This record gives sequence, C-alpha cells and structure tokens, in this order.
Amino acid sequence: MSVRLALAPGAPVLERPPTTARRYQLFDARPTMDTSSLTITTPSDREVVLTRVFAATPDLVFKALTEPELLKRWYGPTGWEMVVCDIDLRVGGKWRIVSRKPGGKEIGQFGVYQEIVRPTRIVNSEAWEDWDAGETQVTTTLTEQDGRTIFQSTILFPSKEVRDTVVKSGLEHGAAETYDRLAEVLAQEI
Repeated sequence: MSVRLALAPGAPVLERPPTTARRYQLFDARPTMDTSSLTITTPSDREVVLTRVFAATPDLVFKALTEPELLKRWYGPTGWEMVVCDIDLRVGGKWRIVSRKPGGKEIGQFGVYQEIVRPTRIVNSEAWEDWDAGETQVTTTLTEQDGRTIFQSTILFPSKEVRDTVVKSGLEHGAAETYDRLAEVLAQEI
C-alpha cells in the first residue's frame, strides 16, 4: 500500500511509505495504473480528491459501493465493522451507515443521493451524526480503462477548516486501508 498526498494546488505530490513513520517522499505525479496506491490531492481550499485504480469492471465497483452486503465487507479501515448499512439507491433516496471502531466507538454517517448514473457516477451529500461540521458533497466517478476501473471521489467540504480537519485526522491512512479492503473484496467477486 502506498499513499500519495498533495496538499495545495500545483504542489508536488507526496508519497508516504507503508510504515508507521511520518516521512514523505516526493515522486512524479504522472498517471499510473498501479492498483495498490491511492492518490490524494487538494485541488481547491474546500476539496479532496481520492483516486485509485481497481482491477475490476465499473459495474462491479459500483455494486461494491452501493449494495449493503458488499459494502459491509470492506468499508472502513482494518478492524472496523459496519453495524448499520441502509441504502435507498435512487435520486432523493437516503443512506445511513454506522461503523464501529476496534475500541467500540460508533461513527454514523448519512446523506441523500443527488445523482446516480449506473455504473459510472454517484453524487451524494454526506454528514456525520456526532460532528456538526456541515454537509459535504461527494462526487464519485468510475471510468473503465483496459479492463480496470479508475475510481475518483471528489469531496467538497463546507469550508477549508473542515477539509483541513479531515485531512489532518489521518484521512490518507484510513482511506488507503479502506480501499485496500475494497480491492480484496473485488478480487473475491471476480
């Protein structure tokens, strides 16, 4: 697992080795088909963009993002368990998930689907039950390339402060582990 992180428009992308060390290494940010790395960029003061390539079709990735029985198998970092997964997959439909951390704390998220183009695009709102940071808008696109899927999730936060809080909370580690788990589920489903 490797994580690439760029914190400002035009800034070099940084890569943190998959260790507990907080060292970062510069690398060339050209597009890659490496399916084991997550690229994280901040193209504006309020956005974070997560990009990863998965060795599966957009249809299968879409199902893993939207079907509760699949979503429960991978959502969250290692050791987390999804205990609630309610999805009404239609424009205007609501979703709610609750994940339990290894120490027992539960974290709830919820939102409304604003746009669904199966199997290439999902736009939804997202908010947290235990943190009144405002609502984010998440735009997820799935693009097929050579039998793989380029997954890109653009998160628009209500403010720069909220975005920075999420980034500083360990976004790169949690997202990388989460998408590694998704890759494992996709490999089992192929």
